[in-house]
Amino acid sequence: FARRHMGPRPQESISMLQTLGFDSFEELVKSTVPENIMADKPLELEDPMSESEALAQIRKFAEKNKVMKSYIGQGYYDTQVPGVILRNMLENPGWYTAYTPYQAEISQ
Repeated sequence: FARRHMGPRPQESISMLQTLGFDSFEELVKSTVPENIMADKPLELEDPMSESEALAQIRKFAEKNKVMKSYIGQGYYDTQVPGVILRNMLENPGWYTAYTPYQAEISQ
């Protein structure tokens, strides 16, 4: 996991900082992040974990989810939509695409 997410090499980081006119990442951050939102002390983070450990942790969180019914915008239930509505509104690409066929295409 770490090998895929290493970021730039130290020399590449120095080169990027110099291109921007900075000697360190701290200088870069201080010049771009407003002082009133900077943290006073370092974050208290847990130790890093491997990809498999992270996936196991996510699975553990996911097991706490409860499957419940959603009643928000789930479409039509137990309804018969007349064919003319289906063809001319729901199945008509003019309602969901910006493509406009030319007269020659329509006549084919």
